[in-house]
Amino acid sequence: MTKGSVMEDVQWLNASEEVAWREWISLISKFPTVLNRQLMEDSDLTLPDYEVLVRLSEDAQGRMRVVALAEAMSWERSRLSHQVARMAKRGLVEKRLCSEDGRGAWVHISAAGRAAIEKAAPGHVQAVRELFFDEIDDDELEVFGSVLRKISTRVNERLSG
Repeated sequence: MTKGSVMEDVQWLNASEEVAWREWISLISKFPTVLNRQLMEDSDLTLPDYEVLVRLSEDAQGRMRVVALAEAMSWERSRLSHQVARMAKRGLVEKRLCSEDGRGAWVHISAAGRAAIEKAAPGHVQAVRELFFDEIDDDELEVFGSVLRKISTRVNERLSG
């Protein structure tokens, strides 16, 4: 490297930061895989299926506009459209045109989708509790939540800016 190069101007991670960063990257790769396996074994739902069904089941009418659902899940609309199409083929959801304006569409949870989420939820919550919460105490949870909010704020600023 030549003196004054871009590489010299980088504030590299220190040893502690590097260990924490690599742990984080490893975790965010593995955690969804473990949860997906648990859901598939218990209910034949994928983690993305589950995420969609949770959002829909939380709505009093069991439906959301496609745009609002994609935004709530931080997904691109194209990704959600493909996911909804796969789920509709399995009878978990229905996609209906919006009669109010004719441009948008609603995603509705079906009776089969509601039954699937009710079957999947207990095992999923148990897995989340065992993997995520059981090894940390209340004080650690408070600090962890604070750290996640700070990181989330920075990420959201980048996304919106």
